[in-house]
Amino acid sequence: MRIGKPLLIVATPLGVLTGLYEAWRFSPGLAFLMIALVTVVGAGVAAIIGTIRAEKAHERERQSSGGGTGD
Repeated sequence: MRIGKPLLIVATPLGVLTGLYEAWRFSPGLAFLMIALVTVVGAGVAAIIGTIRAEKAHERERQSSGGGTGD
């Protein structure tokens, strides 16, 4: 995993960009739809990550303030 994670972090965006470029050469209309799909999926992932981070921050704040019912 020492090599795999950085390789995926670099290769995935390059592959997506290359795919979008080739799609644009093939059919600009379909490439636009692909860009829209990638944008919507990216926004969904960003929303989920934001929600998780906000909930963790809220939980840390609640624990540090000493509050809680011990549920």
